[in-house]
Amino acid sequence: MKVTHGGRQVTVEVTSDGEGLVSHAGSALLARVADKTGLTRALSAALGEPGLRAGSHDRGRVIRDLAVMLADGGDCLADLGVVGDQSALFGPVASTSTAFRVIDRIASTPSLRDALRDAHARARERVWELAGVPERLTIDLDATLIGAHSGEGGRGR
Repeated sequence: MKVTHGGRQVTVEVTSDGEGLVSHAGSALLARVADKTGLTRALSAALGEPGLRAGSHDRGRVIRDLAVMLADGGDCLADLGVVGDQSALFGPVASTSTAFRVIDRIASTPSLRDALRDAHARARERVWELAGVPERLTIDLDATLIGAHSGEGGRGR
């Protein structure tokens, strides 16, 4: 699999021997799909901030990296460090404080949330354009039953 890192192609060998970047290979593919479909670029355009200093992290990449972190099993902002620790796959990743500022700006600006929805819609249209509209689309859902209790003696609310 070839992954773009800072504009140059990096060859990543995926193995099953438990060495290196094995557990994050699928995450790199997710990031690459976001880039290829134009999602990252659309997010960048939607979140562009005038007056950012040179060298600032691209806001669209920050959101892409957060999505990759969540898909990879992360559940808090600090887990972004796992993506950042894999610079051969993902390139430079924003700090948690930068990511927090991006999220906070989106949360406090309704027009940015609308712009992000539009960016997602454009990327979805691009995917359908590239893949073609299938005659039939099958979505195979699989689930595992998980036993849980409410902590209230099984009464639940």
